[in-house]
Amino acid sequence: MSLRIRLARGGAKKRPFYRIVVADSRSPRDGRFIEKIGFHNPMVAKDHPDRLRLDVERAKHWLSVGATASDRVGRFLAAADLMPMPNQKRQTAKHLPKAKAQERAAALEEAKKAAAEAAAAPAEEAPAPAPAEEAAAEETPAEA
Repeated sequence: MSLRIRLARGGAKKRPFYRIVVADSRSPRDGRFIEKIGFHNPMVAKDHPDRLRLDVERAKHWLSVGATASDRVGRFLAAADLMPMPNQKRQTAKHLPKAKAQERAAALEEAKKAAAEAAAAPAEEAPAPAPAEEAAAEETPAEA
């Protein structure tokens, strides 16, 4: 029999209240359980003492006999230093742009960098206008 420490939902509609229970992993979420070891009330403030109550000794006992915690209860147990923090679920890559869009974005970034470098380059590198052009530019406004 595989044991699981998990939440069983109670409370009214839109007013959840959870019992922390030890149950067989095959039993329904709100069904039969072996032992109630605490509760979690998400409706109260995070720093309120009645938000989470956990019988630490019973939790230690059930962990020692092989019970595994669900993700949420694992976080509660990790906060009580009974077990390490469970691994966070990995984000899939579906939200990322596809390969062609990533290539276009990389090319755009390179073009922006090149433009920034060209603007930052000192004016000395640009060739100075020829003296003959300067003289022709001075004569044209005088004639008008």
